[in-house]
Amino acid sequence: MATSGNASPLVSPSQSLQPKQSEGALSQAPLRPSAPPPLSRARAIGLVATCTTAMVVNVSNSTAISISLPMIGRNINIPQDQLQWLLSAYALSSGCLLLFFGRLADLHGRKKAFILGMLTQLVFAVGCGFASSGITLDVLRGFQGLGAAAAIPSALGCLAHSFPPSRARTIAFSTFAAGAPVGGAFGIIVGGVVTQLSDDHWRGTFFMAAGLSALTLIGGLVSMSPDKVDWEADRRVDWIGAALVTAGLVLIVFVLGQGQIAPQQWRTPYIIASLVIGVFLVAVFLVWEHHLEKAYGDPSRPKSIWTPPPLMKLSLWARAKGRVAVVLAIAFLNWAGFLSWSLWAQLYYQNYLGLTAIRTMVRFIPMFITGILCNFFVALVVARLPLVMFVVSGTLITAGAAMLFALINPSATYWAFGFPSTVLIVFGADFVYSAGTIFLAKIANHGEHSVVGALFQTMTQIGTAFGLTITTIVFDRVVSSESAKLGVTLNPEASNAPAAADLKGYRAAQWTAAAFPLLAAILAALFLRGVGIVGHDRRRSERKSDETIAVLHHSQETAREKPVVAESLA
Repeated sequence: MATSGNASPLVSPSQSLQPKQSEGALSQAPLRPSAPPPLSRARAIGLVATCTTAMVVNVSNSTAISISLPMIGRNINIPQDQLQWLLSAYALSSGCLLLFFGRLADLHGRKKAFILGMLTQLVFAVGCGFASSGITLDVLRGFQGLGAAAAIPSALGCLAHSFPPSRARTIAFSTFAAGAPVGGAFGIIVGGVVTQLSDDHWRGTFFMAAGLSALTLIGGLVSMSPDKVDWEADRRVDWIGAALVTAGLVLIVFVLGQGQIAPQQWRTPYIIASLVIGVFLVAVFLVWEHHLEKAYGDPSRPKSIWTPPPLMKLSLWARAKGRVAVVLAIAFLNWAGFLSWSLWAQLYYQNYLGLTAIRTMVRFIPMFITGILCNFFVALVVARLPLVMFVVSGTLITAGAAMLFALINPSATYWAFGFPSTVLIVFGADFVYSAGTIFLAKIANHGEHSVVGALFQTMTQIGTAFGLTITTIVFDRVVSSESAKLGVTLNPEASNAPAAADLKGYRAAQWTAAAFPLLAAILAALFLRGVGIVGHDRRRSERKSDETIAVLHHSQETAREKPVVAESLA
């Protein structure tokens, strides 16, 4: 992030993506809040580092615990079938409240939401480190996830607001996206090293998370600009919509995580009931949001507590000629494949090959390095290549990596199958996250950046739960079928499955994981060809261009906006 001199600001005031307003009624519309003041180089670097560390903390809170589960279970006597709740509790709270906290951050201040989010993670990470029972740890993990739900959308909103469309924004978003693979690898490394020492050392993973949360909290206090709340904006909150979508997503994610391990699996009555109620609540939420958007867009309708601004405008999905919905669907599918690969690769190394946690961790280090290089590459060329090239190439490479692991030969060296698969798997996640969030930041209206970031994060979380559920079903079915062919009747834990049956199960799970990014690549090739370049290029910044769909969207949105500041913030 070079500048012409140390005293010069890193970011100059933005040139709005919106075209000049034509004369007439539209010209009388109040101006939106002005662009944020330029950031010094030191403050800009501090802000990006802070937000990226928040992403590292969020992702490592899952991966570090994932590799520590067996040790935690032995140390505080958690039954094997209940260990998954240590991951599910965090995923439920962090994934299902993203939209709600994203909206609150846009309304009441992104810095406040970020600080409160990191403080929550700090406090409950310390609590987890001192927990002495499984139930206590589950509850504390749920509260820890609340902090992530508040911090991550706020961080995205802060970056979008602080960096106007520029090369600096491209670098900021690419660096933030690198926090995901760095956090994943960091969590695996820390979890592997710490838990290798002894069963009781798993507590160190939580204390490490608390330390990182404290550093991130301090970074937010120092680097983030004070919140400037627009008091003219409509600050009513859609509590009904928040309750509907949160309850619905909690039930759906709960079903996805527990359906396969319930007493009667998917035929268990409470699983069926939870799924039906969850889908119904989400459907009611969508209808309610459509109603609020129509009511809020009618200037003749008086304000009422029953008609606040919608939590999420359904029209957001249709922006850029429906490409927003396509990008969100691609994020869902790509994360379904990427995180499924990660789980089954880890289980293959530990359960099938019998490797220790630390030897398993070493095999994932290439993913960490590749992830950083991928985001560096995006920052360099996103202003030169169209979005479709990033998404199609990234998802195809991810699919190829999963296929490579599906063909793995246990007797072959790690360098033949495991290494190239680990190097390639992260391309889709990094390309889709970096380029996708830059695209969404461009189409977001003022006051929507945290909500849009929360929506993207929600799709990746639900995609992860969906992918893990489908691949688990495939694995279990294949292992059961292959064991029966070999004349083996599996016990309830399937711990007596023949090695040959397990191997076919791992391969089938990886083939299934490959199908998700393949479908994402098809969607991108069909529907993203007209998007064009989403990165900022100084050479194009002063001239009109129809290359980028995001620019066209802002032009259309400006022409349709009502001359009321509050409505532009809905």
